[in-house]
Amino acid sequence: MFSKDIGIDLGTANVLIHVKGRGVVLDEPSVVAIESDTKNVLAVGEDARKMVGRTPGNIVAIRPLKDGVIADFEITEKMLKHFIARIGGKQWYSHPRILICAPTNITSVEQKAIREAAERSGAREVYMEEEPKAAAIGAGMDIFQPYGNMVVDIGGGTTDVAVLSMGDIVTSSSIKIAGDKFDNAIMKYIKNKYKLLIGERTSEDIKVRIATVFGDDRYEEMDIRGRDMVTGLPLTITINSNEIREALWEPVSAIVTSAKSVLERTPPELSADIIDRGVILTGGGALLHGLDMLLAEELKVPVLVAEDPMHCVVKGTGIMLDNLDKVIKRKY
Repeated sequence: MFSKDIGIDLGTANVLIHVKGRGVVLDEPSVVAIESDTKNVLAVGEDARKMVGRTPGNIVAIRPLKDGVIADFEITEKMLKHFIARIGGKQWYSHPRILICAPTNITSVEQKAIREAAERSGAREVYMEEEPKAAAIGAGMDIFQPYGNMVVDIGGGTTDVAVLSMGDIVTSSSIKIAGDKFDNAIMKYIKNKYKLLIGERTSEDIKVRIATVFGDDRYEEMDIRGRDMVTGLPLTITINSNEIREALWEPVSAIVTSAKSVLERTPPELSADIIDRGVILTGGGALLHGLDMLLAEELKVPVLVAEDPMHCVVKGTGIMLDNLDKVIKRKY
């Protein structure tokens, strides 16, 4: 019976799917638009993301994953079913084997929720693996040798920091501070300083276009629009990179602290390897301007941004699917 193996990076911000033999076939926002009365799904992915903050009262755009774990089980299941049906169509002659990634420190209850959502979306077998391990493999690291490799995977909901050797995680840390917290910090800063309310999409746009977290390496300005809290009317203001650096200082400092704590707990021989080999940044947060330079300065080791950081985890799942017996030590 014909069956496909698929790897899923079930992210807080995006869902990415790798099909064995076809590569990455889907990269969509983790957003579902539903009718609040009937719970009918109206749109999933990019179509639903366009509705965030712009829907009438009877339509709600939901992000069913929060901080790397399932916040709304029913909607997550519907979202996964939709995506798997979209990539497979009529060619799924039997249920696929699914390899799904999760943050390092999630509880057994959270693991069970992710596994059950995958099973109900049509999986024959479900394997789970830790995100930093998949990210390291997808970034091209050979983690199966007796050398220390360090990866910092900054997603939408969680930042996973791990040192790997001999195919497994030696020391790790997972914090619920990542891309979403960056957006929230920008929104909060502009609200407090300018008494201007802006939405998630505007905040993300600011982060991508003018944000920096290191020195005066970047200086750009940007006009943003929102609602004046004093008058209640629309207002346009101009902000610059230095202000956004100030806004992002708190969440970025937490990531630096987490990376330092992992290095402090790393055996000395592996620490020596990391000085030679450097730290690899993966995930969408790796694209935050100046983050690699800030981490290099704080950790005193070379820091490199992976090639195509947003796809490292899902590419890693693809490589793992090709070497399932070698890589997966446990099936849930």
